[in-house]
Amino acid sequence: MISQADIRAAHARIQHHIRRTPTLDIEAGTLADAVPVCLKLEQFQHTGSFKVRGAFNALLSSDLQPGGVAAFSGGNHGAALAYAASRLGIRSTIFAPDFAGPVKIDRMRRFGAEVIVAGNDMAAIWDRCVAHAKDIGARLVHPYDDPLVLAGQGTLGMEIDEQMPGLDTLIVSVGGGGLIGGIASWFGDRVRIVAVESEGTATLATALKKGRDVEISGTGIAASALGAATLGALPYRILGDTRPVSVLVSDDAITGAQRRLWDDVRIVGEPGAATALAALTSEAYRPAPDERVGVLVCGANAQPDWFVAVAEDSP
Repeated sequence: MISQADIRAAHARIQHHIRRTPTLDIEAGTLADAVPVCLKLEQFQHTGSFKVRGAFNALLSSDLQPGGVAAFSGGNHGAALAYAASRLGIRSTIFAPDFAGPVKIDRMRRFGAEVIVAGNDMAAIWDRCVAHAKDIGARLVHPYDDPLVLAGQGTLGMEIDEQMPGLDTLIVSVGGGGLIGGIASWFGDRVRIVAVESEGTATLATALKKGRDVEISGTGIAASALGAATLGALPYRILGDTRPVSVLVSDDAITGAQRRLWDDVRIVGEPGAATALAALTSEAYRPAPDERVGVLVCGANAQPDWFVAVAEDSP
């Protein structure tokens, strides 16, 4: 399990390599009818997502070999590892599924990774990645089932705790569970955590109903960021103790949340990040009138032409 001491140690280790991202208070009626909302703007982090926190903590805590690092990623984890590896002067190799898309694949390459696009069979890609890491002597960094990665992601919870005092509820997107596992490890039961997934990437909802070993095939608009086959074993244990509220939203709701974020706040959020906000904008989660609510906008690596279309369609 991950303790607050682990997270504080991770913060001390990575603080000079990451940005302390800002928060933004949004008045009631803009993103939620009943209550004001405080956004944590983690899309301003290096590489455009929270993933760089876990990447740096994993690498700075490891005895790195000449083979560098290797990972399987739909984009954000790979970009973060590539960035961290390049800053630390080591090589990185990322195995990516076809559905990662050109924007995220290009970003991984621009941050210095060798990217191997390897189809859409998640288990087969992972096996190739593991074999490659063993062959070249690389540190294999799992995107959401490595305790060092989770402790790094937990530093986001530590920041939110400092920046949003008196928070009642924090709404977080979920993929494989590394982000929410780290955040839940920091907060424990002090803050209600609302875990939001798209209907096509519902690893947590599936694990809660059917058990963690039941696999899904990630589909839909958020699959490149949230499309894990199962919830990670370590996040599953953490969330079994903290029991977050589980909410599912449709792809249409996610697109609507992206549009609201752009139209009303002029912030770009990728579908995986807008998934958290969609719980509010679709009213899948309805806060009480006096509830102090935070929403984590965890990434901005979206297709840029989508937002051109949004701007053209806006009144």
